[in-house]
Amino acid sequence: MIVDIPYIKRKFEEFNQQMFAGQLPDIPVCLSDAKSFLGKCCFKKRLLENGKTEYYDFMLRINTRLDLPEREVEDTIIHEMIHYFIAYKNLEDATSHGPIFQHIMNGINEKYGRNLTISYKGSDEEKEALVDKKQHYHVIAVVVFHDGRSGIKVLPRVLPRILNYYNTISRQKEIAVVRLYMSNDVFFNRFPNSSALKVHYLDADVIREHLQDAEVLECDGKTILRNKK
Repeated sequence: MIVDIPYIKRKFEEFNQQMFAGQLPDIPVCLSDAKSFLGKCCFKKRLLENGKTEYYDFMLRINTRLDLPEREVEDTIIHEMIHYFIAYKNLEDATSHGPIFQHIMNGINEKYGRNLTISYKGSDEEKEALVDKKQHYHVIAVVVFHDGRSGIKVLPRVLPRILNYYNTISRQKEIAVVRLYMSNDVFFNRFPNSSALKVHYLDADVIREHLQDAEVLECDGKTILRNKK
């Protein structure tokens, strides 16, 4: 089903009374077409004078990109309501899905027969549908290791961050070569865009297939030149 805002608000009130003893205040709701999540409880936080953290400006975002069974939509809403409950009650969990979250989640699953999980476990087809299909130009770092492995990293189109990644990763002793490309192949939309020192391992043939129409970026560690293949 594809949800709308009245449906989400109705389910929020139902689950609030049933599972959270009506403790959660109404929350603004918006629909999203994002490729990276099914639901998200958004909020801001600030440090108070007493050293404690205050959470405020809560908003519930629910994705409408996928046509999911109603049961999965409900579980998504409940999942985000747990995040809301933890933040609203100012509970300190170890991580976003730490022991407190899991305790509440497991209790709801057991008491109400739900199937809440920490992460989305949909089919490959459903996960693929979440990927943005619009063309965007990305800077792609292809990293080849001395042991034969290969991988890619999608980098921000910001020169200092590209150079920092290129120079830092190139100095690692296990790295044989790093090459840079500019590509608008939608395949790369599925990978996070950041300059964190990380490599997503892929088969070399897959990388070549999706970079066959890309521009080669020549880098000397200080500057980058675009050079059509």
